[in-house]
Amino acid sequence: MLTAAATPAFPAPPKSRSEALAGLRSPSEATRAEAVNWIASRGAMADAPLLHERLRDDSETVREFAEQGLWLLWGRSGDDEIDRRMARGTGEMQAGRLADSVATFSEIIRRKPDFAEGWNRRATAYYLAGEYEKSIADCAEVLKRNPQHFGALSGLGQIYFKLEDYERSLAWFRRALEVNPNMLGVEINIEGIEELLEQKRRRSI
Repeated sequence: MLTAAATPAFPAPPKSRSEALAGLRSPSEATRAEAVNWIASRGAMADAPLLHERLRDDSETVREFAEQGLWLLWGRSGDDEIDRRMARGTGEMQAGRLADSVATFSEIIRRKPDFAEGWNRRATAYYLAGEYEKSIADCAEVLKRNPQHFGALSGLGQIYFKLEDYERSLAWFRRALEVNPNMLGVEINIEGIEELLEQKRRRSI
């Protein structure tokens, strides 16, 4: 889990939710990091705003923990069977068995349509398969359920870049960075697209 990144100097983790909530406001970087870890490991989707706040923490470590923690929160469905199917679908996708992974994620969506991460994983599988319109549609479903999902926001930026719709790609990448200002890859993409659009503008003059 997230504590694997922690150093031995880190304090003992919070013993309760109230301690974790207090720890999020601590002046100690290490205490805030442990509090983020506690929320990420034991919290629910309703706790996501607490971690979104920490994406703008003064500490890089706390920001990294918060980003990882949000992915942990998003990936927990609250249903052990769904979680097992998610792991299976992810394994299929990583092995390049994209049709199998789409089928697995489609079954997850059928069983638990309000679970945003099911839609997000299928959007990723569709993207890898080059089915961009289907991926766009699934990203839209993610954002209906989790408007702050910076993975889906940046995913839309990637899709529209592939479609050579650079203005729209730039807009989605900017939205992703507004939600999570720590995405270096997105920053690089934004700079690259801005330069590309400027070159196109100059050629058209």
